Amino acid sequence: MKKLKAVVLSGAGISAESGIKTFRDADGLWENHDIMDVASPQGWRRNPQMVLEFYNQRRRQLLTVEPNAAHRALVDIEKKYNVVIVTQNIDDLHERAGSSNVVHLHGELRKARSFTHEHLIYPWDGDIQWGDRCEKGAQLRPHIVWFGEDVPLIAKATEEISEADLVIIIGSSMQVYPAAGLVGAAPAGIPVYYVDPNPQISWELKTTKNLHIFNENATTGVVKIVSQLLNSY
Repeated sequence: MKKLKAVVLSGAGISAESGIKTFRDADGLWENHDIMDVASPQGWRRNPQMVLEFYNQRRRQLLTVEPNAAHRALVDIEKKYNVVIVTQNIDDLHERAGSSNVVHLHGELRKARSFTHEHLIYPWDGDIQWGDRCEKGAQLRPHIVWFGEDVPLIAKATEEISEADLVIIIGSSMQVYPAAGLVGAAPAGIPVYYVDPNPQISWELKTTKNLHIFNENATTGVVKIVSQLLNSY
């Protein structure tokens, strides 16, 4: 029997419960930095060393935290569903929990890429230093999609959700485009489960006729949804 396809849209809320801080909870400040200073091409041009150190600190912190119950529950659902996780997060907690198919819309913290040759991407667990270069001689930068840059994997994410049998949204405000528009690509009428302690009902969600809201944290809401889905399959 062919497995039903579940597409998960995960945001900062799922990782926050593992101890990773989010900037949207602090009036646009991320670890006391204006977000545009550390997550934009303009910020990189102004002070690349500061940007490198900012992400070096985030990378060090990432190595000290672990996946939580919500990450692990999404692995359990793979027993009966074809699961694709489309995440706005730059951490690797989904992968470390054991999820097998993860699309990172905004890049990956544990990778570096060439500033001028964007296809040159490297696994990277240590610090990226000013002067670290790719094989073609260009400076390395964090493999992160900054504000004002294209989101290369948005087309793949749209294709995945257009084929979904159900959608699970976790810990995302669903207010930032292009990710916020993904729900509109889902087939009409399929179940959409939304887990967030402060759910924001966007226009796309308002027009969703089969919407189920779990007004709670990811570690409790996702476990409930996964249990329901596994028992009803």
